[in-house]
Amino acid sequence: MYDIIIIGAGPAGMTAAIYARRASKSVLVLEALSYGGQIINTPDIENYPAAAHISGFEFATKVYEQAAALGAEFVFEKAVDIIDGGSEKTVVTTDNSYTCKAVIIATGSRNRRLGLPNEDELIGRGVSYCATCDGAFFRGKTVAVVGGGNTALEDALYLCDLAAKVYLIHRRDAFRGDEKTVSALKARETAEIIYNSTVTALLADKRLTGIEVTDKDGGVRTIETDGLFVAVGRVPENAGFAKLIKLDEAGYIAAGEDCLTNVPGIYAAGDGRAKNVRQLVTAAADGAVSAEAAVRYISEL
Repeated sequence: MYDIIIIGAGPAGMTAAIYARRASKSVLVLEALSYGGQIINTPDIENYPAAAHISGFEFATKVYEQAAALGAEFVFEKAVDIIDGGSEKTVVTTDNSYTCKAVIIATGSRNRRLGLPNEDELIGRGVSYCATCDGAFFRGKTVAVVGGGNTALEDALYLCDLAAKVYLIHRRDAFRGDEKTVSALKARETAEIIYNSTVTALLADKRLTGIEVTDKDGGVRTIETDGLFVAVGRVPENAGFAKLIKLDEAGYIAAGEDCLTNVPGIYAAGDGRAKNVRQLVTAAADGAVSAEAAVRYISEL
């Protein structure tokens, strides 16, 4: 029996572990993949207070080491269900079941697919969802990025240092991302921005050879490219808890800034929670808020 089980070892989950351990609660962190979440794919964090320049991997490692040093236990198993027994809750994984008094869901989100034929088959064969992971394979080649948020802009800017040509394809005529990053990308000679267009087909001969791009007026253009980096948003990883936890229409957990879900003793933190701002600093804030709420809940049992 643990005091608190945290599902997800991203910045929100690991921050929650730090705060819970500092309150002398026993903590188990369950993670399906590896600690860090999506932040490990960020090459340079510039907007976190007191850490103007740090890689996502280095940041995540520091938080993990801090939580582990405080006594948080990490188990790398995928949580698939939560059974609410009131004062005792059970978290079911693919391998085991664990009991606790309170649960913090910090599962984050995964990459959204374009939904095109052959997309899954071409992953690792020209299609990627992580520029910092796979960009080096395309040094001196032609690549394309699809998306309009900060991730797409940062990916394109990062790839400009590696590839000979970088296309950025955005379905609108203006970006949602930071203007500073947009300006930096426009200044790169190797970058070409294609507005009001979507990728409508993937061309391949065992590997990706090109993409079909369709503009808002129906015009079709074929671009020869060695790689396509998809950055069209994230999908929350909450489906496994939908029968117990209330979700909004997009699949995010319906919890406010207090991180409270519809079930007493179960909290939501990080990018999987319905919120307006999804940033590293807000994930850490959610971790602190949810942990403090869980500690108060346990004290009242």
